[in-house]
Amino acid sequence: METVSQALHLRSQDAPQEPTPEQVSQLREKYTLAGQSQVLTFYDSLSVAEKAALFRQLSNFDPLYINTIAAKALSPPKTESNDGAKKTTLEPLPESATASILDSKQEDIDKWYASGLDLIAKNKVAVVLMAGGQGTRLGSSAPKGCYDIGLPSHKSLFQIQAERIRKVEELAAEKSGAGSNVIVPWYVMTSGPTRKPTEDYFKQNNYFGLSPENVIIFEQGVLPCISNDGKILLESKGKVAVAPDGNGGIYNALVESKVLDDMKVRGIEHIHAYCVDNCLVKVADPIFIGFSASLNVDIATKVVRKRNATESVGLILLKNGRPDVVEYSEIDKEVAEEQDPKQPGVLKFRAANIVNHYYSFSFLESIPIWTKDLPHHVARKKIPYADTETGETVKPQKPNGIKLEQFVFDVFPMLDLNKFACMEVRREDEFSPLKNASGTGEDDPETSKSDIMLQGKRWVQAAGATVTSDEPDAGIEVSPLISYGGEGLEHLSGKTLRAPAIIEFEVEKKLGN
Repeated sequence: METVSQALHLRSQDAPQEPTPEQVSQLREKYTLAGQSQVLTFYDSLSVAEKAALFRQLSNFDPLYINTIAAKALSPPKTESNDGAKKTTLEPLPESATASILDSKQEDIDKWYASGLDLIAKNKVAVVLMAGGQGTRLGSSAPKGCYDIGLPSHKSLFQIQAERIRKVEELAAEKSGAGSNVIVPWYVMTSGPTRKPTEDYFKQNNYFGLSPENVIIFEQGVLPCISNDGKILLESKGKVAVAPDGNGGIYNALVESKVLDDMKVRGIEHIHAYCVDNCLVKVADPIFIGFSASLNVDIATKVVRKRNATESVGLILLKNGRPDVVEYSEIDKEVAEEQDPKQPGVLKFRAANIVNHYYSFSFLESIPIWTKDLPHHVARKKIPYADTETGETVKPQKPNGIKLEQFVFDVFPMLDLNKFACMEVRREDEFSPLKNASGTGEDDPETSKSDIMLQGKRWVQAAGATVTSDEPDAGIEVSPLISYGGEGLEHLSGKTLRAPAIIEFEVEKKLGN
């Protein structure tokens, strides 16, 4: 275990060594055969360190594979004939593959919760966090998980989620009597620019009370940027222009970073994966784990109910009889507005994707078998590049190339329907993404803060407390260390709380008094 952790956490500190002429010759031949010899145009003029870095970077890519995926992405195979002989069919997932917290029987929810806690207590559950993004739109270059959304406690997204893991470990231990032996390992996937800042942030904050050996930080892959005529672009004389391979890159990264090996050693069987920007995420949610495990599925996904027919969200449904995600722009207005015949006033297609997924470990073990079959999507961008004649950096005025990325849901259609499931949850309890700059009015720091504070207010009121405030929208921040999902607040029954306030360590702290 220690060896694996070291491999995941540490990178070589050795001084760079210049590749041998034989190594360079072999590399040059490989790229020449692929028609990509331009990447070594300036190699002989580079310093030893630059030569070593470029050699290492180019050695990580298979240029023939890059050519193949770029060609497929630029000219995708047609899936239906021009005469429309095969029409795309869209249907909601069948009831056999779905459940909803909104209308499930309480006894079913309680059963899923209990079985999920049991699996957590047996150390069979792990969490994978997709945290590669920076807070650029938020005016910060730091990893988005470091962002302070303005809560009274000033906890960051990382801290909120770490404390939820600590609490669910505690709840599972209490239920099983397992003491302090319950561990939910947290695998944090970063990108190149965010890896070291993320590692430093966790170290500076003592991993927010989690054991360092159970917080494994790893890095998603990158792919070269490609010119409009199919050539790999250089960012500078000694560096290929690259971009992250999308959230679908999680699959290759789990293999390449030895995360799956670590999970296997630990005996993990169930994995919860989610995005860092959702401040309401129920990390390692026992209900979701229990539901998914009870159906013996390979993948399950959480969804929220679409607000209205025009909301721009991807929908989880059946496309040509297979589980899939279809973007809003791909659905006709008439189809989007259809109502559920069993529930008048409710949209037929309403399962909004929130990138919150369950995986069985047995399925993730099969990644090497199918990962190269996943499609790559094209994003046309203005990509600065080194002119191969002069070596000078050119900043184009219009899109001059493409970035290739995979989506995490691209694997869904590969599954048989009996291996896929979907759970609808309440948006106000589980989904509040941080996407936009302060003051935008939607999916911004203010809405994230408000959603946590109002959730806490609902929790303490449900526990029997009275909340008073001069402001009707003022809420209560309940520390995740006190309550994971509204439980454990009985001590507040009959008390009056003045909002805004913090419930932390079972002591109510008034603010601004």
